[in-house]
Amino acid sequence: MAKQAEQQRPHSPRIENRKAWHNYHVLEVVECGLELQGTEVKSLRAGSAQIDEAFARLRRDEAFLVGANIAAYPQAGPVQHAPMRDRKLLLHRRQIALLAAHIAQKGRTLVPLVIYFKKGWAKCELGLVVGKKQYDKRHALRQKDQQREIDREMRRRRKAD
Repeated sequence: MAKQAEQQRPHSPRIENRKAWHNYHVLEVVECGLELQGTEVKSLRAGSAQIDEAFARLRRDEAFLVGANIAAYPQAGPVQHAPMRDRKLLLHRRQIALLAAHIAQKGRTLVPLVIYFKKGWAKCELGLVVGKKQYDKRHALRQKDQQREIDREMRRRRKAD
């Protein structure tokens, strides 16, 4: 029971990239670690980060998170981290080789979906994605709206009975 409570802390921040699910088809999800500096950890725990415009890039058999904005930690004083710096992603060599083979295909890229803490370590879920067309986005919104209407009607009928 203690292990389950440790893994799912209700106050643990979870920074999500909601745009990614709207703009891309997610083909595969990979969990990786994040190499952070001291004040970045504090700032992430405070929940002050944005990954909407971020993506992952492979350079010389290493993976980096580019474009993620982890805000400066105000209580740290004059010694701060650079908010928009590239952060190293911690993956095994085989995982990096597999991802490199996937993103070599046309139209595929790596996008961070979620940043969270797991057993005290900062983790990032990377999604191997392909961009959606405009009509796919409209179709997804239409389905979501229809499902909302169905759920609303079901709730109304349950209350009437």
